[in-house]
Amino acid sequence: MIRRAFAVLVFAVLPLTATFAGPLRAQDADIITIDAHATVDQQAAILYSRQLIAAGEFDRAVDALASFVATHPKGVEAARFLGDLYYRQGRFDRAEAIYQQLLARNSHDKETHNRLGVVYATENRVDDAIFQFQSALPGTDSIRDLVLLHLRKGDLPQYQAEMERAARSEPTDSDLQEELGEVFEAIHRPSDAIVYFRRALDTDPTSIAALNGAGMAYLDIHDHTTALGYLNNCLNADPTNYACLDNVGVAKIQAGLYGDAIGVFMRARRLEPERPEALVNFGYLADLRGDWKRAVAYYVEAIAIDPYVPESYVNLGIDYEKNGLYPLAQASLLKGVAAAPYDGRVHYLLARAYAAQGQRELALQQLKAAASSLDPDVAQIAKEETARLMTSSDSAPQ
Repeated sequence: MIRRAFAVLVFAVLPLTATFAGPLRAQDADIITIDAHATVDQQAAILYSRQLIAAGEFDRAVDALASFVATHPKGVEAARFLGDLYYRQGRFDRAEAIYQQLLARNSHDKETHNRLGVVYATENRVDDAIFQFQSALPGTDSIRDLVLLHLRKGDLPQYQAEMERAARSEPTDSDLQEELGEVFEAIHRPSDAIVYFRRALDTDPTSIAALNGAGMAYLDIHDHTTALGYLNNCLNADPTNYACLDNVGVAKIQAGLYGDAIGVFMRARRLEPERPEALVNFGYLADLRGDWKRAVAYYVEAIAIDPYVPESYVNLGIDYEKNGLYPLAQASLLKGVAAAPYDGRVHYLLARAYAAQGQRELALQQLKAAASSLDPDVAQIAKEETARLMTSSDSAPQ
C-alpha cells in the first residue's frame, strides 16, 4: 500500500497541443481465470485479484482474496495485500485487524508496520501512526508520511533537525543518508535531497530507495536525462519495481517522448493495477492531447482505486475549472481535502472554485490553508491570491 504519487502535474495550466498515435489504454490484459482456492500459491491468488482489479471488478477482487486468506492462514503476503485493498475501500477496521494479526506473528514485519501507520494516519491517530512508521524503518517508504505527521503535530523542524544530526553522525550509513534525502524531497528541497541520495549510493550503489529518490529529485529540477540514468539503474536492480518504472514514464514525458511514456505506464499498470499513479499519468497524457473528458475518466478511475492520493483530485480539479465546471470542481476537491488535508494544491484549487462562484470567505479559508503548504511555490501563489482577493471582492484566483 505505497501511496507515493509519481504523476506529472502542471499546477496552473495544462498544455493541450500535443497529439499521439493510437489510443490510450489503461487496461490491456485479459483475466486469466484461476481457482484461488485450488492452490496454496499466494502469488497466484494475488495475481487473480490484480486481474480482477484491472478489469474494474474491485469488490470481486477483495472477496476472492478474502476467501483465499481465510483458508490459507500462512499466506502473509496475500493477507497484507488484502489489508491494502480493505484500506482502499475505506474499511479501516478490517485493514487494521489484518495488520495487527500479522504483527502479532512477527513484530519485526516492517512492511506491515508501514501499512498500519497509513491506517492510523488516515484516522488522525498521529502518535500511533508515528510509532508504526518509525517501526517500519529502515527499508520502507515511511519518511514522507513521517514528515506530514510531524507537520500535523507541529514539530517538523525538530524532526528534521533530528534526522540531520543522525545522518551527520553516521556519514557512511546508507539508510540514514537516504532517509534524510527523503526528508528534503518531502519538503520540496530537491537539490539538498540529491546530495543525500548520492551519499547513500556511495555506500550502497544498489539501494532501490536511493536510486528512485535521486531520480525523483532530478525530475523535480527538470533534469530528465540524469533522472533516467538513476531510474534505469533502479530497474536493472529490480525490473518489476513499480515506483521506478512509473518515474521512468514521467521522465519520458519530460523528454517529450509521449509514445514511449504510454508504453511504460501500461507496463506499470499491468504490474500493480491497484495503484493509481499510472492512471493519473494516462489522464495527464490525455490532457496533453486535448481530450480532457478522457482525462477526467482516468482521474475518476484513479480515485475509485485509491481515494487517498491527492494528484488525482488536483488534476481533476484543474480540468473541471479549466472548462468552467466549478460546482463539479468544488465537489471533487472537497473530497480531496478530506483525503489529503495537508496538500496545499488541493486547497488552492478549491479556493479557485469557491472564488469563481462568489464564495469569497470560503475561498480565503482555503487560501490560508494553501499558504502553509510545504511546497514554497504553492504557498507563494496562495499568499498572492489572498492579497488579490482581499482587495477586490470581484477578483478570483487566476
